[in-house]
Amino acid sequence: QAISCKGQHSISYTLSRNQTVVVEYTHDKDTDMFQVGRSTESPIDFVVTDTISGSQNNDETQITQSTISRFACRIVCDRSPPYTARIFAAGFDSSKNIFLGEKAAKWKNPDGHMDGLTTNGVLVMHPKGGFTEESKPGVWREISVCGDVYTLRETRSAQQRGKLVENETNVLQDGSLIDLCGATLLWRTADGLFHTPTQKHIEALRQEINAARPQCPVGLNTLAFPSINRKDVVEEKQPWAYLSCGHVHGYHNWGHRSDTEANERECPMCRTIGPYVPLWLGCEAGFYVDAGPPTHAFTPCGHVCSEKSAKYWSQIPLPHGTHAFHAACPFCATQLAGEHNCVKLIFQGPVD
Repeated sequence: QAISCKGQHSISYTLSRNQTVVVEYTHDKDTDMFQVGRSTESPIDFVVTDTISGSQNNDETQITQSTISRFACRIVCDRSPPYTARIFAAGFDSSKNIFLGEKAAKWKNPDGHMDGLTTNGVLVMHPKGGFTEESKPGVWREISVCGDVYTLRETRSAQQRGKLVENETNVLQDGSLIDLCGATLLWRTADGLFHTPTQKHIEALRQEINAARPQCPVGLNTLAFPSINRKDVVEEKQPWAYLSCGHVHGYHNWGHRSDTEANERECPMCRTIGPYVPLWLGCEAGFYVDAGPPTHAFTPCGHVCSEKSAKYWSQIPLPHGTHAFHAACPFCATQLAGEHNCVKLIFQGPVD
């Protein structure tokens, strides 16, 4: 009856072909529920598709192969201050049900209530120190259907659950990362965003760096970061950088070290060999941990942001596939490489 009732939320735990435990949920006037997943059905409030590395979201990408669950997770927010938000694995479908099949990891807790994990899991990482200049990466955990916190399984979809972490909760903090196996979400609070640089501030930083008239040390032509809305087309004045040393130049076509490695170039300033790429100002203000000037570039994509923001993201291990972790550029999701994942840029001022 609970499953067929359209006004009733319920979770079904299938233990075997002839035994299912159904847990009924009641309405709560003190909270709001928001659901995240790749389904475009009405119960999903935030439709999330796979993050394609290098931001090449072209139509040819087969989103049908997605590992993001159609009803990936739900977030329950208190209606009264401090508006605490809690995350739970799995979302209710269009008939207000959650079904955990025979193969899903599930169990009965000592207090008698049922709980389980979704196929690929919902992982959460709370950074140490919130989302500030002083933040450090936290530890990735898995969140259960009832919101308990567990250590990670051996692989993403293993049958055996991790260990219960009793002193941690499913309450989201400013800067918490939510991984849905195919996309990672950054949770920002209203208070956190209030202290974050704005688009206007990033635009002012861009104009300030351009006003200093940085020059190509070889061609002596003036360089300029293109405006934020021109972020896909490489312009004539665009700054380029050698990512092994950080020397900033204008575009030139010499210095190739080999025919096989197309992007192994020798810097004319210091003879260091490495990738040579156009620089782009990272324009999503929510990723910045401070309001510092754009002095560092991620390698190998060339996105530029403040030193503390670059160093923060270059330390964050993001889940990749079923059991790997690697740092990625927050602006384009490209896997980071190089000695420190980012490089300090060396601009040459005008000779006059």
